[in-house]
Amino acid sequence: FARAVQKAGLTWIGPTPEAIATMGDKIVARQTVARVGVPLVPGCELTLDDPAAIARQAAAIGYPILVKAAAGGGGKGMRTVESEAALRDALAGAAREAQSAFADGRVYIEKLLSRPRHVEVQVFGDTHGTLVHLGERECSIQRRHQKIIEESPCPVMTPALRAAMTTAALTAARAVQYTGAGTVEFLLDEDGAFYFLEMNTRLQVEHPVTEWVTGIDLVHAQLRVAAGEPLGFTQADVVLRGHAIEARQYAEDPAAGFLPSPGPILALREPQGPGVRVDSGIDARTVVPMEYDPMLGKLSAWGPDRATATARLVAALRDTAIVGPKTNVGFLIDVLSHEAFARGATHTGFLEDHVPRWTPRVLHRTAAAIAAALLLESGQGAHDMAAGHALPSPFESLGGWRLRA
Repeated sequence: FARAVQKAGLTWIGPTPEAIATMGDKIVARQTVARVGVPLVPGCELTLDDPAAIARQAAAIGYPILVKAAAGGGGKGMRTVESEAALRDALAGAAREAQSAFADGRVYIEKLLSRPRHVEVQVFGDTHGTLVHLGERECSIQRRHQKIIEESPCPVMTPALRAAMTTAALTAARAVQYTGAGTVEFLLDEDGAFYFLEMNTRLQVEHPVTEWVTGIDLVHAQLRVAAGEPLGFTQADVVLRGHAIEARQYAEDPAAGFLPSPGPILALREPQGPGVRVDSGIDARTVVPMEYDPMLGKLSAWGPDRATATARLVAALRDTAIVGPKTNVGFLIDVLSHEAFARGATHTGFLEDHVPRWTPRVLHRTAAAIAAALLLESGQGAHDMAAGHALPSPFESLGGWRLRA
């Protein structure tokens, strides 16, 4: 797509097509950063027509392992394998899912680390030789290998660890002459060792927390770089202030394995207040479709410290009301209110350890009841549905609906 944009004589906002291709192929990305000394999670590329060789490689790495799609993302084409007995089926299943999702069935394996943190570094480069980092984000709390809560800075980050991780991130970015916004993702082990996971060659969903703590408008910076201008700031200008946390709001049912919950939004109330930001594309006439990722929006909060940011975000979630599809709002409140989260004891297995089976509480239905009363008072949503009027979907149009702060 990037090449097609350039061929059409348009300005591509993002890294070069070559950088996208290199880092978009996880096997090639691993090979590329390994050549410049960036530490990798132990793993290897596979030749699927040699099952015996695969079994030997997996045994050498040591179970449990992850089977991952070479062209994957968002948890697609990924399987956890606890023993050799489950390896063959996991390989076949991951390859099928990868082929269906990405038209590329290649998979590889890597060591499954025990309870690591998922920490990523925001990098930014221009065409004049400037390449900087904008600190890190921790994105360890995930469901189905997809992030749902992100924060900056990482609760256990030290100056020495930050220096090492950001240096590795910039080294990886330089290996592909990176320009624009990008994210280098790492797994941080309990012993302080970190390993390259992948590089996302785009602006990420969780970019608001970086904007909160740095005060830098990343979208504006992208446009400057795409226009051929200097980035406009140096590494010395990047100073982290306070703490920011973001929660992804989904139309899904956490009590039923996070199954998507499509359908019309009949009533909506979004929070306001100091230190609160709403990025969404929904209103009280939106239909959440079945065909796309069910994310409704992002809610983030800033505070001078982590406890204040958390309290503001929880209050904002409690002040959110979405009537129609089931959502994960109550689930997010419980996760953010957990004492382990308050201690900063987060890792990629957090939900399995602390919220393995979740059921909504009456308290979480309060906001929905308020919105339902608003709906009954206006009668608008019911009128539209009864009249058979088409409810507009933001997924079918472009425009300013994508960001409402």
